[in-house]
Amino acid sequence: MDVRRAGLLLGLAGVLAAAGCSGAAAPRAETPASHQAAYPSPTPTPSPSPKAEPAGPYVALGDSYTSGLGVEPKAGEPSGCGRSGVNYPSLVARAIGASGAGFTDVSCSGATTADLTAAQRTAGGTNGPQLDALSAATRLVTLGIGGNDAGFVGVVTECAAQGLKQVLGLVKGTDAPCRRHYTENGRDELQRRVETVGARLDVALRQIRERAPRAKVYVVGYPALLPADGAACEQTLGQGVSAGDLGFLREKEGALNTVLAEHAKAAGAAYVDTSTPSAGHDMCAGSGIRWVEPPLPDPGLAPVHPNALGQQGMAAAVLAAVRG
Repeated sequence: MDVRRAGLLLGLAGVLAAAGCSGAAAPRAETPASHQAAYPSPTPTPSPSPKAEPAGPYVALGDSYTSGLGVEPKAGEPSGCGRSGVNYPSLVARAIGASGAGFTDVSCSGATTADLTAAQRTAGGTNGPQLDALSAATRLVTLGIGGNDAGFVGVVTECAAQGLKQVLGLVKGTDAPCRRHYTENGRDELQRRVETVGARLDVALRQIRERAPRAKVYVVGYPALLPADGAACEQTLGQGVSAGDLGFLREKEGALNTVLAEHAKAAGAAYVDTSTPSAGHDMCAGSGIRWVEPPLPDPGLAPVHPNALGQQGMAAAVLAAVRG
């Protein structure tokens, strides 16, 4: 048995299981300069236009990818939501001139679509139903949600666990043990979850329209977690997840974004693609290039979540849509 590989797998599974969407951070994983050089330099984030007309009142709804979990400085209450003062909603609000009562951010780490209409308990207090922030006066809404409904971080954890089981000889060898785990008996369990997100999003968008009938609504997708070439992740993930399973994870994240886009369009909302502009800035890119942190992130940041660069990139994508 490859002891080093087993250790990497066990560490990967443990870090992800501990982190989930709770905000736990892990020690920094250094990325060799040779690996960083394989990725392009980050695309500069457009400076906010001083001539932009105010588009508020603006309300931001969503989960930890919206709240900016782990990105300093922290802002807002309850503390358990992990909101950042430089998350993409805050950057968008500044750019469009929405401030004070003209901007409300109720996004919260760990949120699912159920938390849009029900109070969400966190380790640092209770976040009220997110849709309660809407009113007839609201003119702009961004919604970034769905990953927790599909249990996506848990899926990454499971893929690491399946890889460990294979190394230990507990499951039969295959190039994609996690894919096999989720497609047993001919049924793709993860795809079923993704499709469920679409139905829940339909309900959420109807409720948003009822509460804020004059608002322009933007559903914000998820940035790319993994590169097209799984081999580029070996420095970051070791052999913790097989190349076949890296492709499986990328495929399912793409399916989730597709569902979000299709259901947003069907409901008359706009969809903001953050996956395309984040290509080359996935978790396996070097520190200072990546938009999403790897399982062993830079100090203080949340594993498998956008960092400050990621929030800036997502803000640029939202602003392009709002101004387009």
